[in-house]
Amino acid sequence: MVLDAAHSKDAALLERVQGALPILADLSRADLILFRLVAPDTVLVCAHARPNSLSPLYPEPIQGMTYSSAERPDVVKAFSSRPWRRRIRGATLHGAPIARELLPVYGLGSRPIAVLSIESSWLAHERQLRRSRNFRRALSRLQESVLRGEVEGAETLSPFGEHDGIIVADAETRIRYVSGIAANLVRRLGFLGRLVGLPLAALETHDEELALKALQERRCLEAEHREHEFTWQRKAIPYRWRGLLPVFRRLRPGESRPAGVLLTLHDATEALRREQELRTKSAMIQEIHHRVKNNLQTIASLLRLQARRSSDPAVGRILGESVNRILSVAVVHEFLSQNESAIISIREVSQRILAQTVAGVVDSSKNIQFRLLGGSLHLPTQQATVCALIINELVQNAVEHGYEGRSCGEITVTLGDDGDTVHVWVEDDGEGLPEGFSVAADGSLGLRIVQTLVEADLKGRFVLGPRDDGCEGTRATVTFPKSMAGGEGRWNGRG
Repeated sequence: MVLDAAHSKDAALLERVQGALPILADLSRADLILFRLVAPDTVLVCAHARPNSLSPLYPEPIQGMTYSSAERPDVVKAFSSRPWRRRIRGATLHGAPIARELLPVYGLGSRPIAVLSIESSWLAHERQLRRSRNFRRALSRLQESVLRGEVEGAETLSPFGEHDGIIVADAETRIRYVSGIAANLVRRLGFLGRLVGLPLAALETHDEELALKALQERRCLEAEHREHEFTWQRKAIPYRWRGLLPVFRRLRPGESRPAGVLLTLHDATEALRREQELRTKSAMIQEIHHRVKNNLQTIASLLRLQARRSSDPAVGRILGESVNRILSVAVVHEFLSQNESAIISIREVSQRILAQTVAGVVDSSKNIQFRLLGGSLHLPTQQATVCALIINELVQNAVEHGYEGRSCGEITVTLGDDGDTVHVWVEDDGEGLPEGFSVAADGSLGLRIVQTLVEADLKGRFVLGPRDDGCEGTRATVTFPKSMAGGEGRWNGRG
C-alpha cells in the first residue's frame, strides 16, 4: 500500500509537470523533453513540448521514442547523478550546434523519477543570455517550480506567441523586468515612463488584479480585457522560490515561498476585429443563400402552377422536370444557409433529392422504392451543386423511362470515394436500354445535360449501360476527380 501511494504521488507529480511544459517551452524558447528511465541503459520520452515562440529544433514530436545510453549518455547518467548543479552543455543536432541543460524531477524517492532536457539552438541560447538578469532568474525559478509540481493550471493557458510581451513582477507585484514588446504595448495605453521598479498598480490596467489573484490562488490564470480601444489577452504564471535550500530536492510544505509572477501581454484587437468581420460576412453569405433558396422555391412553385394549368401533358411533364432541376439546386443553397462551411454533404443532398422525387415525380399508383448506399462524401460548393443536378437527372430518368410498363421496382444511388476520385452509381431494375442506345443520338435532354455537366464541369466520365450483375435494368456511372474550391489543387472530401 505504501509503494502504491508513492507511485500514485509520483504519477500525479509527472502529470502536473507535463501540463506545464507547453507554456514553459514558449517562455524558455526551447524544446523541452521529459525522459523516464525504463531500463538501466534506456530512457523513454514521456513528453515533448515544442515552442510556439520560435522554430522548434525537432520538426516532429518525439514523444514515445526510446534512446539507449549510446544515443543519450547524458540523460542516462543523469538518473544517478548527485549532487545536482545547473549546467549548460554543448551538443550537435542534425549537424547544428545546440545548448542542452538537464534538470531532475524528484518524487518521493532519493533518485530522480524523470529528467527534463531543455534544448535550444546555440543562437537562441546566446540571445537568452543577453536578456536581463532579472528575467533569467525568474525563468530559472519558474522552471524549478514546474519540476517541483508547484505550477497549477498551466495546461489551461493558450500558447505564447513570438509577438507577445513579458512583464516580471515580484511577490509584492513590483515590476522587475519588461520586455521590449511589452514596453511598446504598454505605450499604446499612454504610459510613456520607465516601468522597472514601479508597482503594477501604476500602469492602471488589469495587470495587478490578475497578478495578485494568481499569487493568492497559486495557479496560472488567463483573462481578456478591454482597455481604451484595445483588447488585451493576459496570462499570469506564478512561481516560487526554494530560499537557501539546495536547488533540487524533495520539498516539504512551507519550504518554498512565493517569489513572483510572470505576466504575458498580447494585443488581440486586430485578430478579434478580423474574426468579427468574418462572422459578419459569414452571416451575410448565409442570408444570401437563404434568400436564393427561397427564390428558387418560389420559381418552382410558379412552374408547378403553370404545369397544373397546362392542358398538354407533354408541357406539364417538361415543366415538372424543370421544377426538379431547380429544387436540386435549392437543396444545396439550403445546406449553405444553415452551415458556415462551404463543404456540402452529398449523402444528405441525395437524401433530399430522393425525397423530392418520391413526392413530385413517382406515380402514386406505382410502388417504386429508393435506396441510398455508400459512406459520407463531402464536396466544395461548386462540385456539390453540379453533383446534385446530375443525381436528380439520373434518378428522374430512371423513374420516367425504366418503369413505363411496370408497377414496381427499385432504384439505388451509391456514393463511392477512393481518396482522389468520386464515384456515383444510379441503378434501376427497370426495362433496360434499347439495343444500340447512344446518349448523344438517343438520349433525352436530361441525359445530355448529365453528359455535359460531367465532362465540362466535373472533368469526369459518364457511362450509361446495362447492369454488370446480370440483372435486368440500367446502370449509370459518373466518375470525376476531387478538387478544391476554385479548381486549384485537390480536396480530400472527407469533411
